[in-house]
Amino acid sequence: MLFDTHAHYDDGAFDADRDALLTSLPERGVCGVVNPGCTVESSRAAVALAERYPHVWAAVGLHPEDCAGASEDDFAAIRALAAHPRVVAIGEIGLDYYWEQNPSREVQQTVFRRQLALAQELDLPVIVHDREAHGDCLAIVKEFPKVRGVFHCYSGSPETAEELLKRGWYLGFDGPVTYKNARRAPEVAALTPPDRMLVETDSPYLPPVPNRGRRNDSTNLSYIVEKLAEWKELSPAALAEITEQNARNFFRIE
Repeated sequence: MLFDTHAHYDDGAFDADRDALLTSLPERGVCGVVNPGCTVESSRAAVALAERYPHVWAAVGLHPEDCAGASEDDFAAIRALAAHPRVVAIGEIGLDYYWEQNPSREVQQTVFRRQLALAQELDLPVIVHDREAHGDCLAIVKEFPKVRGVFHCYSGSPETAEELLKRGWYLGFDGPVTYKNARRAPEVAALTPPDRMLVETDSPYLPPVPNRGRRNDSTNLSYIVEKLAEWKELSPAALAEITEQNARNFFRIE
């Protein structure tokens, strides 16, 4: 069975068929999904989905694109949501330097540190978003050596990947591993042990080949697993089993 460790089913792209799609996932080979929040509102929505569907779990956090004006009330709300039994991580948190309109780097870094500190206090793993901020992301997570996590949709260098793996972190692999311009991905996958891989769709974004241009969902996880299995010289079934167990171990899901 497949376990999608990162999908945004609270997104408006699923408004028309959310219930039908989520209900159908187990019979279509997807045994689990973690839905991360990006704001207080979306974190609450993620928890609501996790309450409704037994194969869905939630993560809660403030995304770097959405952290401008983060208040003490926002941090208190994330803390309260993190106590919910269906919440398995703090996320999606991190740094995003790609968009000029994003909050300042200083603001992003402050919010990132606050949430890493919360994860450390609550003994929860983190889901890190790192876009064009590889050096700063690595430097900041080093400040919290007790925190474990995953770099979602990993896009950094092999050298940074090795550093994260040495520190006990996991790497998330998404649809871009199937793209023709995936240059670093094979090299990163080669040095990542199978037991430290998490597979994700980031639905509704980043659909894999052959479904680029369409809305993504967790059933497309098979294409990502097939590509990684090819690179790791494993059968897709074997890698699916390994990555499912990785997800359960990482998020402490029985």
